[in-house]
Amino acid sequence: MKKIATTYSPPRGHWVGDGFPVRTLLSHERMGARNTSPFLLIDYAGPASFPPATSRRGVGPHPHRGFETVTLVFQGELAHRDSAGNGGVIGAGDVQWMTAGAGIVHEEFHSPAFTEQGGVLEMVQLWINLPARDKSAPAAYQTLLSNRIPTIPLSDQSGELRIIAGEYRGRRGPARTFTPINVWDIQAEPGGRIALDLPEGHTTFVVVLSGTVLLNGSDILRDAGLASLERSGTTIELEANNRARLLILTGEPIDEPVVGQGPFVMNTRQEIQQAISDFREGRFGLLER
Repeated sequence: MKKIATTYSPPRGHWVGDGFPVRTLLSHERMGARNTSPFLLIDYAGPASFPPATSRRGVGPHPHRGFETVTLVFQGELAHRDSAGNGGVIGAGDVQWMTAGAGIVHEEFHSPAFTEQGGVLEMVQLWINLPARDKSAPAAYQTLLSNRIPTIPLSDQSGELRIIAGEYRGRRGPARTFTPINVWDIQAEPGGRIALDLPEGHTTFVVVLSGTVLLNGSDILRDAGLASLERSGTTIELEANNRARLLILTGEPIDEPVVGQGPFVMNTRQEIQQAISDFREGRFGLLER
């Protein structure tokens, strides 16, 4: 069994732009990149209610380089555009997987329909590091609609598991990844007991978004709680005291230096300065108006 290394209570929230009230559940800067690799950040936005509006809410054009952003929408709608010419709207159950790679500029706003009608927004954004060999990969974008994401019933009607990335019981998720990663979205039923097999040696996080979950028979995680598990071992056990939603994240560690500054994550300070220079000189491209 993978032993629990640390559990974290929900932090205080803050706003990203004017559309996303988030709690940062994981940060490589706070917890240490060696401990979180390949994951860099987990932001949990909402659930938050927004009234109808005439002006869109969100985050305007901003750059990234050296990693990937993964956005999972549970409620509401998100509109995306980037300097590689990608764009679209994702809603409940959908995922967007953006590779910043060598550099990209993008914006994220509530969709026009959600802005006009209002409603509840709930989403998670992950930042996943790229190894040095792939930090110069061309910017790319994957739209993973809900109907493309395999859903597997768990034993004894304990819930269901969606495979966004990686593999579970011989089924693979649709996301293309640069390093071995699992991103599983689990709905657990009240009283459900779930045993999961996980890869030996992977960094592993259990993120409880809603509900109450007993982990490995010892530690209780509640809304917006996170647990880090040791890399050795291959199983974990979950018991839901009520209906719960949680994410299981595992990834092969990237044993390389991590230097981050704002929207850039590279391997050296010199590469960070180059990223800043390239962005200022327009080498990330521009968003068309």
